[in-house]
Amino acid sequence: MSVLTVTKKSLTNGIWEGEVSDVPEGVTPGIDVRLNERKRDDITLTPVGDGTWSLRIPIPPEAINDGIQTFLIHEAATGDQLAHFAILSGEVLADTMRAEMDLLRAELDLLKRAFRRHCVETA
Repeated sequence: MSVLTVTKKSLTNGIWEGEVSDVPEGVTPGIDVRLNERKRDDITLTPVGDGTWSLRIPIPPEAINDGIQTFLIHEAATGDQLAHFAILSGEVLADTMRAEMDLLRAELDLLKRAFRRHCVETA
């Protein structure tokens, strides 16, 4: 089990930025980022101080297409997954959003019925 922790800071201008913390003093963290089972070699790790490192992962143009593209962030030495993030786009996204809205509407209808029943019973 890894002692490292990866926390997302932002996704701006095609670059995912995060922070690797709990890195032992004097050790450079080994981070492995994969997209579609292929290792990304364009990541940057920069020491920030106090066992914390800045992690930058550029989003390649080939990751922007229909569907879901998932980036997996692993510790290189152990293979433990530390974090992940996904890019969603295209027609799949529209269907996903519609499904989520349908679920939210159904849940809201359920809550409305329960609230109305409660009001009738306590009146």
